[in-house]
Amino acid sequence: MVSMDWNLIKSFLAIERTGSLLAAARQLGVNHSTVFRRLNAFEKEIGGRVFERVNNRYELTSIGIEMIAHAQRIENSFDTIERKIVGTDSNPKGVVKITAPTNIAYRYLPRYIEKFNQIYPNIHIELLVSNQEFNMTNRQADIAVRATPSPPEHLVGRQVSTINWGAYASRRYEIKLGLPTVVDDLHGHSLIGATGALRNLPVFTWLEKNWSQNITARCDELVAMSYFAEAGQGIAFLPDDQTRSGIVRLFDLGLDHTSDLWLLTHPDLRNVERIKLVMRHLSKAFMGEKF
Repeated sequence: MVSMDWNLIKSFLAIERTGSLLAAARQLGVNHSTVFRRLNAFEKEIGGRVFERVNNRYELTSIGIEMIAHAQRIENSFDTIERKIVGTDSNPKGVVKITAPTNIAYRYLPRYIEKFNQIYPNIHIELLVSNQEFNMTNRQADIAVRATPSPPEHLVGRQVSTINWGAYASRRYEIKLGLPTVVDDLHGHSLIGATGALRNLPVFTWLEKNWSQNITARCDELVAMSYFAEAGQGIAFLPDDQTRSGIVRLFDLGLDHTSDLWLLTHPDLRNVERIKLVMRHLSKAFMGEKF
């Protein structure tokens, strides 16, 4: 397996992680037929089937289970080599991949990146918009913008801002039920709660504990929640980076409900010149922002 084509191993791992040829092809940036050919070649090298179809999903066979740990070790070795090579690059040109949550990616990063490219036109930014965490070890992203109280220990970076949270509603909602000015005035009001992973945030844990009987709608994403509020569905509890003209900030939720915004990268990449330049520019931009 050590001498096997690396592309075959990558395709094997991508299928195992995504459960389908099509999703694996999207992840690898190739077409469906290429992944299919690689899978056949991989199984020919191994001498047996590594997947079987179960409920329209590719599941590992006993041979596949034996192979997965070997494949992951090879992947980790390649990732380490690639990061070490990239880490020696001192030339300010090339691609830098940034992952950021939805609202930050929509409202802030385009302005920051445009100004950056006026100064460094040979550094090309790829923006990966997602509220999910990307794997920084295998360089799915070079820089992560994350709102978190405790960044992962395997990443390095700096806190660039603290974002307060507030209660928000629209004028359309005011016509129906008026607008409260303090937390204690929420009795009798319709509230927008969270679902999915968003429900684990401290703000929504507090909301469930104290005001669950007032929740009339739920969202699993903050931008969508802000638009529910704008439509008059109810009062939303949002970080202040969501502030815009369609909704009104009613009151502050206090120091117990804030979000720390971090810029993070992998330790092997922190001395890459183009990544350092992007990190420095974004740090300055975020620290100058009034959320």
